Amino acid sequence: MSETEYDPDVTIDARGSTCPGPLMDLIGKVKEADPGTVIELQTSDSGSKGDVPEWLDEAGHDLLEVVEQDDYWSMYVETN
Repeated sequence: MSETEYDPDVTIDARGSTCPGPLMDLIGKVKEADPGTVIELQTSDSGSKGDVPEWLDEAGHDLLEVVEQDDYWSMYVETN
């Protein structure tokens, strides 16, 4: 398991969900989060690696890091 410097305020476990599930879960949490909130999105859907950064860029939030775990990715997001 990989290490990261980020300590998320919220973790979304979307492992096993297919596109667009993980992104929709993230959007829901981002909308209710205060600015500066760090969210970890756990996803096993490879499409999220493209969809999430694209949406974050359009919505004005920051992708801090993507960590590849054994069978999923942890995507760390900071809300603005």
